[in-house]
Amino acid sequence: MSVGTVTDELKSQLETFRQDFKALRTEISKVIVGQQEILDDMLTALVAGGHVLLEGVPGLGKTLTVRTLADALHLDFRRIQFTPDLMPADLIGTNMVLETEGGGKAFQFQKGPIFSNVLLADEINRSTPKTQSALLEAMQEHSVTVAGITHRLSEPFFVLATQNPLEMEGTYPLPEAQLDRFFCKLLVKYPKAHELETILDRTTESTTTSASAVLTGERILEMSRLARQIPIADEVRRYAIALVLSTHPDNEMATRTTRKYVRYGASPRGLQALILGAKIKALLDSRYHVARDDLRAMAKPVLRHRMILNFEGQAEEVSTDSVIDQLIREVPETIATPVAVPA
Repeated sequence: MSVGTVTDELKSQLETFRQDFKALRTEISKVIVGQQEILDDMLTALVAGGHVLLEGVPGLGKTLTVRTLADALHLDFRRIQFTPDLMPADLIGTNMVLETEGGGKAFQFQKGPIFSNVLLADEINRSTPKTQSALLEAMQEHSVTVAGITHRLSEPFFVLATQNPLEMEGTYPLPEAQLDRFFCKLLVKYPKAHELETILDRTTESTTTSASAVLTGERILEMSRLARQIPIADEVRRYAIALVLSTHPDNEMATRTTRKYVRYGASPRGLQALILGAKIKALLDSRYHVARDDLRAMAKPVLRHRMILNFEGQAEEVSTDSVIDQLIREVPETIATPVAVPA
């Protein structure tokens, strides 16, 4: 679809999209103080049909943010506290032996808490890799398989996971394959002084605030389909491909920083997330086409957890965010010929 083919009917639908998105953000902001960039990126991932990983030290409101999002949606919400003794069956469910009416016995599948629309995986890196990996199929396929039988999950299905920084004691780093299933990784920062004052006003006084449900699951799915109709020019799409290719140290488009500090770059799934996120960013900015600035705005959230640093990068405590900053400065905006995503 070219920019000129956006019909008046579609423009009207996209305007309603913006109103619904802002209404959801406003409702969540009644409880959550500040963190506007986090909220925007989290809701962008939600509309894009992706999962979100929130990272930050304890006490910054990560769990409250996810709970408030669930309150603002007409969706089934479940919370799982990940601990070292949590088993996969505690997450997805298991077959139970039950007595039938005729006095016999039969297996019956008992669903676990993963059978919900919004799943809060709280402190996901407190559990062992075996339990973490139990989420893989659910996040990618929206189904779970037990004893050879596949059980579909309800739509929409969103996993919003929180984790403490990996260097803290008693944590297990998430497997790279599971990290790649998250649409974006968001870093929750400490509130500013004026935000702390507002937090105290909302939490230590006699009155409390809460969020009301403003959108349904069906509407979220409709918004996801609408966002995909935003056109993107070929040259802008090639720029997005170049950004992803530049994260691979063995690619000809890699930057000097990438070659020095990165071991593995972002996957094609990261490119898909980059494009989808940019389309939603453009739509929220009342534009009907994707710009390069939209791609740059989404680069850190969707790429930071898909890049693996080499030994030198870890030794010098280089962050993937700084690598992304460098490649944004160095990757040319105009790509003369189409480039291919690595297999």
